[in-house]
Amino acid sequence: MTRPIQFGIDRLLADPALRMPLAGRRVALLAHPASVTADLTHSLDALAALPDLRLTAAFGPQHGLRGDKQDNMVESADFTDPIHGIPVFSLYGEVRRPTTAMMDSFDVLLVDLQDLGCRIYTFITTLRYVLEAAARHGKSVWVLDRPNPAGRPVEGLTLRTDWQSFVGAGAMPMRHGLTMGELGQWFINTLKLDIDYRVIEMQGWQPESAPGHGWPLGERAWINPSPNAPNLSMARAYAGTVMLEGTTLSEGRGTTRPLEIFGAPDLDARAVLTEMQAFAPHWLKGCKLREIWFEPTFHKHAGKLCNGLQIHVDDPGYDHAAFRPWRLQALAFKAIRRLYPDYPLWRDFAYEYEHDRLAIDLISGSPLLREWVDGVASKPDELDSLVQSDEDAWRQEKARFLLYS
Repeated sequence: MTRPIQFGIDRLLADPALRMPLAGRRVALLAHPASVTADLTHSLDALAALPDLRLTAAFGPQHGLRGDKQDNMVESADFTDPIHGIPVFSLYGEVRRPTTAMMDSFDVLLVDLQDLGCRIYTFITTLRYVLEAAARHGKSVWVLDRPNPAGRPVEGLTLRTDWQSFVGAGAMPMRHGLTMGELGQWFINTLKLDIDYRVIEMQGWQPESAPGHGWPLGERAWINPSPNAPNLSMARAYAGTVMLEGTTLSEGRGTTRPLEIFGAPDLDARAVLTEMQAFAPHWLKGCKLREIWFEPTFHKHAGKLCNGLQIHVDDPGYDHAAFRPWRLQALAFKAIRRLYPDYPLWRDFAYEYEHDRLAIDLISGSPLLREWVDGVASKPDELDSLVQSDEDAWRQEKARFLLYS
């Protein structure tokens, strides 16, 4: 009989022995709206209720502890929690790395962040930054581990040298296949950090098991870790659809299906899909694509009727091992470029505090994807060759840090 899954926060709350090393120490929590227990109590409230734990501060990543900030470069301010009376420090406001004053507020930082399993998702960058700060200041970091909802598959180009940014914390593929606890171990090893680090592991997580393939469907409620991450379908598609943020195409912000759909007012979606099927049909396996019409209420193309495609990954035909969202989205860009050679595909704007490099290159971790899309004679096997080499290398590298079979 399969035992019920327990996330790291649930185990820490249930087992006083796990908490014993925290006795007499000042504890802070890094969290967001999806940092909840099995009964949907926010981790901040659950930890504050423990008589044997002294909670002295909290931290919020991008979008804030409350998750109220909608978009990139919309900052959160520090505030005092009105219930618990502790300072809540923003790591996406005046600073993105914790200051000395922030670090002085605690002895042990508990990190309880639901990730999406994608390199660009900035919670893993914040994890790196707090690990580096903790190593400098002699603080302890405990990750209360949670599932990677995208599961174990690996996909995408590895971030290249000199392309690190707030959306590129390290040399890993777009879809990395690790949990936050495992990523912490990788950062510590890669950056050679001297730090007191611990992972409160999950119990009962089965990342290869259907139907969740990483997410415990039927056991745990999905809570948005950020405003545009409303469901598991988005998490599965995100390693590809996030690249839409660097384009003029709508990624569905301002609709009820953000980052599962894409389109534009001047796009012929049927023609795009036909071209995708002709150019690299093997990159479309594992999911279904459907032509749609939508009108964003805000963000790109607000108030305009868009023709586009929806990526379906929640029907009986979904094949988790075969689905390759990064290649699928790359193929959509290529199909548009082949159909409309002069289409203004790449959006030139300030992205995550970067003003001099194209957003698509920051997101992709190099210009390689864009150059392949724009190359008149480029073929699928040319990109596949680059990507497969990166993926194989990463699978071998990440194997040392896996905590769950």
